[in-house]
Amino acid sequence: MIDPISDMISRIKNGYLAGRLSVEIPWSKMKESLAKLLKESGYISEVKKEKNSLILTLKYNGKEPGLTEIRRISRPSLRIYAAHTNLPKVLGGAGTAIISTPKGLMTNKQAKKAGVGGEVICEIW
Repeated sequence: MIDPISDMISRIKNGYLAGRLSVEIPWSKMKESLAKLLKESGYISEVKKEKNSLILTLKYNGKEPGLTEIRRISRPSLRIYAAHTNLPKVLGGAGTAIISTPKGLMTNKQAKKAGVGGEVICEIW
C-alpha cells in the first residue's frame, strides 16, 4: 500500500456505497486522528480501536449516507499546501476540508480560527 490515507478514504466510500454498517481499517495514529475528526464533524457515528485496526461505524439518515463524497486532495506524488489566509472552502462552507497542521489534524474552520495552515488532506461533503 503506497498511500494509506487514500486506502482509508476508499474503504469509507466503498462501505457507504455497499450499504455497510461499519468498515475496518488498519490502525495508524494519523488514521485515528482523521477518523475522530470525521466523527466530530458528524460524518460517521463511532470510532473503535481494536488491536491493530480501527472499526468505523458509518452514519445513515434513514437510507441516506452520512456523507455524499470524500475526496483526497494532497497525495504522495503531488502535495497541496494552503496558508491560513486561503484555506479551501468546500461547497461554499457546507462541506469540510481536513488540514494537516503543525498542531495536528484540524478541519478548515478550526485551522482558520487557530491561524495555521498546512497540507490539505481531503474534502468531505
